[in-house]
Amino acid sequence: MVNLDSPLTNEKVWKILNQIPDPDIPVVSIVELGIVRNVENNDAEKWIVTITPSYSGCPAMAVFREDIKTVLLESGAKEVELKISYSPAWTTDWLSETTREKMRKHGIAPPETNSSQSVELFADSKRKITCPHCGKNETHRTSQFGSTPCKALWYCDSCHQPFEYFKCY
Repeated sequence: MVNLDSPLTNEKVWKILNQIPDPDIPVVSIVELGIVRNVENNDAEKWIVTITPSYSGCPAMAVFREDIKTVLLESGAKEVELKISYSPAWTTDWLSETTREKMRKHGIAPPETNSSQSVELFADSKRKITCPHCGKNETHRTSQFGSTPCKALWYCDSCHQPFEYFKCY
């Protein structure tokens, strides 16, 4: 937990933001997803946070903005300004292996970066991905969209478990 008795610093703000979970993948923070791009303090009163949407029209952006403002104001910031940056465009390449492992443990297959196995946003449904439950790639897509537009529904023919796949883009 972050010590709130001392003034906010860039390091402390990053730690605070790293405690905000993604609303669709609660085991991963918005910092781990790469949504938070920059934090700056122009004066003692105002914190400026730059975020990048994971894709155009992402419905979670409203939640991200509200959560960021709320936690920073509760942590002692006098004013919070949010900037949206579309360049560079967000990419699943920004996800660390630690973040990908958190997704796997949560039952979501993370994007596969090996170009021979990569499953793009609107990939051919005959491609195979690795099941987060059993680790085998005897899988097939059952729906292009899962609980959110950034995920697809898949089924493992080996362990017979359904799962979501976080799409590459």
